[in-house]
Amino acid sequence: MFILYDFIFVLFALLYLPVFIFRGKFHSGFLNRLGFFPKDIQNSLAAKRPIWLHMVSVGEAQALRILLEKLRKEYPDRKIALSTVTPTGNKIARSIAVEGDLVFYLPLDISFIVRSVADLINPCLFVIAETEIWPNLITYLSKRGIPIISVNSRISDRSFKSYKLIKFLLKGILNKISLFCAQTQTDSRRLLALGVDPKKIKLTGNMKFDTSTLLSINGEQSRTIDNADYRRKLGLKEADRLLTAGSTHPGEEEIILGVYKELLSDFPALKLLIAPRHPERAKEIERLALNYGFNSVFISKLRLSTIDYQLSTVFILDTIGQLKDFYVISDIVFMGGSLIKKGGQNILEPAVLAKPIIFGPHMFNFRDIAELFLVSGGAVLVKNKEELREKIKDLLLCPESALGLGRRARELLLKNQGASERNLEIIKEVLSRKITKHQIPNNN
Repeated sequence: MFILYDFIFVLFALLYLPVFIFRGKFHSGFLNRLGFFPKDIQNSLAAKRPIWLHMVSVGEAQALRILLEKLRKEYPDRKIALSTVTPTGNKIARSIAVEGDLVFYLPLDISFIVRSVADLINPCLFVIAETEIWPNLITYLSKRGIPIISVNSRISDRSFKSYKLIKFLLKGILNKISLFCAQTQTDSRRLLALGVDPKKIKLTGNMKFDTSTLLSINGEQSRTIDNADYRRKLGLKEADRLLTAGSTHPGEEEIILGVYKELLSDFPALKLLIAPRHPERAKEIERLALNYGFNSVFISKLRLSTIDYQLSTVFILDTIGQLKDFYVISDIVFMGGSLIKKGGQNILEPAVLAKPIIFGPHMFNFRDIAELFLVSGGAVLVKNKEELREKIKDLLLCPESALGLGRRARELLLKNQGASERNLEIIKEVLSRKITKHQIPNNN
C-alpha cells in the first residue's frame, strides 16, 4: 500500500510543482519539505531528542501556544521542534519559538524523505495539532517506538465523509497514534466510528478556549494606551462605532459592504473594517469597496495620527497577526466564512474580549463551539444579508444588549478552559512511561 501511496504522492508533487512555482508559492522553506536542512541545524539536533510539535497553519499554531509554554516550564532542558505546512503558519510558529528551538516545514510524506527527517530530528515525542493524517510519517515514527499524540483532535464533517470511504485503509494508520485528545464528544464518536481503539481516545476539550489566558488582567491594563492608539490610528472619534468583519471570504465582502452602505444613512458614525481570511486579497476588496462608492485605506499604510478619514472610507486589514488588536477596539464583530459555505472561523478571539459576535449559518467547521455559544446566548446567528443588517441595527440601537451578548460570550469561554492543562498531563504520563521503559534493564 505504501509503495503505491509513495508513487501517487511523488507523481502529484512532480505535476503540481510548476503550478506551485508559477503561483509564487515556492519559498526557501520548501527545501525542508524535500528533507534538506542546513548543517548548523543538523549539528544542533545531535542527540537532543526534542519534543516535536506539528501544526498545519495559523489556527493550530495559536492553539498550541499555551501548551507550548507549559511544556517549556515542565521540561526546561528539552529542545522543541515546531513544524508547519503553510508560510503563515511558519511565521506564527517563529513568533512563539525561543532561542534554540527548531522551526521548519513538515517534510513531504514520501517514505525516504520522512525517514531522513525523522532520523535527523530524532524526537522523544511527536504531537500533532488537530487530526492530520500523514501515513508514512506516522508509520515510521511508530515503528521507531516514538509516541504520537494528537491534541485538540477533531474530525470535520467533510473529512468524516471522506474518511469513512477509506476506513479499511485508515484504521491501521490511526491506531499507530498513541493517544487522541479529542475536542468534543462528536469527535470522539467519529474516531470510534473510524476504528480507533477506545482506549486511545481521551476527551480533553478545545485548547482554543484557553487563548483567553493570553489576555490577563495585567495584560489588558498594559494595553490600554495601545487601544487608544489603535482608535487614533483609524481616526475614530469618541462617538464612532467600529464594525469589524473578521476572516472574510470571497462572496461575503459584497454582502458586508452592501449592509454597511444601507446602515450609514441611520448610523453615520459607524465605521467598517474588513479583515479578509487571506490578506493577499486586499487589492480585490479595495476594488469591491470602490464599486460600492467607498474609498479604502490599507492598515499597513496607516500611521498614528489624528486624520479625520472621510465618511465613505473602509479600512482593509492587509497584514497578518493584527486582527486581535482591532477586535479590542471593535463594537460589533461579524465572523466570516459563515455566510458562504466555508465552515466559519474561530469566534473565541472576540469572545475573550467580550465583543458581541454575529455569524452566518455555515459554521460547520466550528459546529460544537457555535452551538454552545448560541444556546448560552453568547452569539447571534443570521441567515442572510437582511438579517445581518437588522441584527447590527438592533445592537447599535441597544448598547446594553450588545454588552450583554459580549459578557455572556466571555463567561462561556472562561467556563470551558483547561484543555491545555489536561493535554499536558497526558503528555507527561506518556513521556514518563517511555522514560521508565527505557530505564528498566532488559534481563532476557
